[in-house]
Amino acid sequence: MMKNFLFAVALLSLALAVGCAQGGNGVVPTVTVKAPQDIDPSALYPGQPNLMFTATTTDPANAPVTWSVSGTGCTGTPNPCGTIDSATGVFQAGVPGSATITATLVSDSMVMGSLPITVIPVSVVVTPYAAPAVNVGQNLMQEFTAVAVPDSAPQTFNWTCTPTGSCGNIVCTPSSACEGQVPGVATYTAPLSNGSVTIAATSTVSQPNPGVGTSKVAVVSSRLPQGPYTFRFAGYDGTGNSVAVAGSVNVGASGMIASGVEDVVIGGAYHQYTTVSGSYAPTSNNNNLGTLTLDATAGGGPKYIYTAVLTSAGVVRMIESSVDTSGITGSGVMQKSAPQQFDAGAQTFVFGFTGVDSTGQRVGYVGLLPMDGQGNIGLAPATPAGMLDANDNGNANSVCGTPPCSVTGTYVPGANGLWQMILNSGATSFKFDFFVAGGVTETKTAMNPLTLYAISTDSVDAMHPALSGNMVYQVPMTYNNAAFSGSSVSSLTGVEVMNSSEVPNSSNVALIVGTTDGTSSGTGGTGGFTGTFDQNDNGTITSVGPSTPFAYTYVATPSINGRYTFQMLGNTNPVVAPLPFVLYASGANRGFLLDQSSKAVMTGSMNPQLSPNGFNYTPSEMPGTYAAATIVNSDSGITPVVENLLLTSTGNATYNVAGTQYTQSGGAGQSLKGSYTLNNNASGGGTGTITLTTPAAQTYVIYVIDATGIPTSTNAVIDDFMMIGTTSGTPSSISFAQQ
Repeated sequence: MMKNFLFAVALLSLALAVGCAQGGNGVVPTVTVKAPQDIDPSALYPGQPNLMFTATTTDPANAPVTWSVSGTGCTGTPNPCGTIDSATGVFQAGVPGSATITATLVSDSMVMGSLPITVIPVSVVVTPYAAPAVNVGQNLMQEFTAVAVPDSAPQTFNWTCTPTGSCGNIVCTPSSACEGQVPGVATYTAPLSNGSVTIAATSTVSQPNPGVGTSKVAVVSSRLPQGPYTFRFAGYDGTGNSVAVAGSVNVGASGMIASGVEDVVIGGAYHQYTTVSGSYAPTSNNNNLGTLTLDATAGGGPKYIYTAVLTSAGVVRMIESSVDTSGITGSGVMQKSAPQQFDAGAQTFVFGFTGVDSTGQRVGYVGLLPMDGQGNIGLAPATPAGMLDANDNGNANSVCGTPPCSVTGTYVPGANGLWQMILNSGATSFKFDFFVAGGVTETKTAMNPLTLYAISTDSVDAMHPALSGNMVYQVPMTYNNAAFSGSSVSSLTGVEVMNSSEVPNSSNVALIVGTTDGTSSGTGGTGGFTGTFDQNDNGTITSVGPSTPFAYTYVATPSINGRYTFQMLGNTNPVVAPLPFVLYASGANRGFLLDQSSKAVMTGSMNPQLSPNGFNYTPSEMPGTYAAATIVNSDSGITPVVENLLLTSTGNATYNVAGTQYTQSGGAGQSLKGSYTLNNNASGGGTGTITLTTPAAQTYVIYVIDATGIPTSTNAVIDDFMMIGTTSGTPSSISFAQQ
C-alpha cells in the first residue's frame, strides 16, 4: 500500500514538473524578436541609433524580457557589436559585422528568441559618373547627386572639390557649406579654364570610417568634345507626313560646326545637302541643356534647330526647338562617331528600319547583312546570305513573297563620312546611305556595339518605302536557343489596330521585361520566355504581371545565324493571343524586333539587362541626373519632349523625382515633381513607376536596362531606363533616360 502511494506521488510530481516547463495550460512558452518597422536587420549602418526591437511572447503574452546582443567578437567595453537597453530593447549598432539580438524571458532564462543582424559599412555613390570623366563646359553648372548605402543611413554628405586652386565652385542648397545636405544634391560651377577635377561626397556617418564617393570631371571649352558626330532624326511635317533625317558633322572649338552632310526624306522625296554648318550652344548656364543648330541653307536646304539634353558621356538627345520655323516635329539623337571601328574587314550587321510606304502606311524591316570587307553584302561562299523580313501594313510578303527573303548587295564609301549601300531582294532593289555612329566591335557581353545610322535614298514608290533606322554589329557566336539565357527589356512602337471610327496613326507602344531560359526541347525546339509587360494602345492600358507573368516561347531559326521567333504581348483577361515577332540578334538577348503579321506593325529592339555580380535592381541605386527624350513614335499628334530628370532619395525608402521638361512650345520649361518606385523580384525585376504631381498628375512605368559598377565602389548605379505613360485615355510614346 505504501509503495502504491509513493508511486502516485512520483507521478504527480512529474506532472507538475512538466506543467511548469510548458506553462500552466500546457503550452510551450515562446519569444519572437522583430526588427523596427521598415528597417532591414541585414543592412544596418555603423552607429545607427534608436533601433527599438520588439518581442512577442506566448504563455503569458506580453511577458517581460531581458535584451542582449552577442556574437563572434562581441566582447569588451563598450561592446563593439553595439549596445542595447536590457529593459527596452533600444539598440545602437556598432562596427560592421554580424551579431544576434536576443530577448530572454525574465521568468525563465531557458526561454528566449533571437534575430540575426548585419552591420555594413556605409558606402557612397556619386552621379553622374562617366569614364574617363564627366565633361562640364567652362562656367556651366552641373548637378551631382550622392546616395549612401544602406538606404537607412543618413543621406547627408560633406561635398568637396579638388584641387582647390583650379576647381571652380560647388554649392549645396540650402547649406552653402555643403554639409548635411538633403537629399544629397550639389551644384558644381566649372571655372573659366580647362582642367581636371574630382567631385567627392563624404558620408557624415564616421564609424568606423566615412564612406566616400567620387566623380571625375573634365572642364572643357565646349560641352561637346571636338570631332566627328553622326545624327538621326524622325518625325512629321506640318501636315503629318513622315520625316527622316540622318547625317554627319564635324564639331570644332566652342561647339561650332563647320562642315557636314545631311540626308532628308520628307513627303516621300529624298534630298541630300552637302554643305552643313551650325553650332551647339549651352542654354543659359545649364551643362545638360543646349541648342543644336544644323544649317543647310547654303546648299539650298533647311535649317533645323533642336532643343537638346546631354548625357554624362556627351550623347545628345534632341527635339525640334520652339524657334525652329520648318514646321517639323520629332526627336533624334547625335553622338560622337567612331569611323575607325568600321574597317575593311568582314563584319556582319543586323538592322531595324521603319517608315512609310507610298500610301503613307507604316512599314517595318529587320534583317541580317554580312559585309565581306570588299564592298559586297551576302555573297556566297565568302559570307552567309543576307536575310530580310518585312511588314507593310500587315503584309509580310511585300518584298519577295514568303519571308525571310534572301538579300545581297554592295556598299561603297562616299563623301563627308557617308557610305552608299544597295540591297537586292528578289526583284526589289533598295538604296541607302549610312553613317558610322558610336560603339565598338565587341565581345558577347559588352553593351556598346558599333552602330550605323541608315536612311533610304530612293524616290518613294510602290517598291521603295521611306525607311530609316539603325544597323548594329553582330557579335560572332552561335545563335541557338541556349545563346539567349537571361533577362532583357524590349521596347515596341506601332500604330493602333483601328476600326472605322478611330483616328488613324494613333500610337501603340509597349515595354517588356522577359527572361529566356536558354534551353530547348531538341534541335529546333522552343525555349521558355517569361516576364511582364505594359502597353499603351492609344490610351488603353494593359499591364501583365509581375503577380501573373506571361509564359511564352521563343525559338531560333536553325538555318539562319541570328534569326529568332518570339511570342510577345497578348493577355489573359480578356483573352488576347500573343503576337509572333521575328528578332534578328546582334548579341545575347539583344537585337531588332518586328511584328510579323499585324497592321499595328510593331517595331523595336531588345536590350539585355546587365549588372555586376550581386547587384539587384533596387530603388536606392537609381538617384542621379538623367537626360531623357521621347524616341520616334507613330503618332504625329503626340508632343515630343526632352527632360533633365533628377532622381533623389532622403533614405528610408523615400524616392523623389524632380527636374525640368521641355517641349516644342518653348518657354523656360516645366518643373517636374513626383516620386518613383522600383520592383526587385524574379518576374518583374527592374520595373517600377514614376508618379508626377507637377506639372500635372501623370503616371509612367519604368523599365531599367543597365546598371554598371563604379570603380572602387561596392555599389552599382543604374545607367538608363525606358518609360511609357500609363494614364488611362492618354496616348504615349516611349522615352529613353540615360545618366
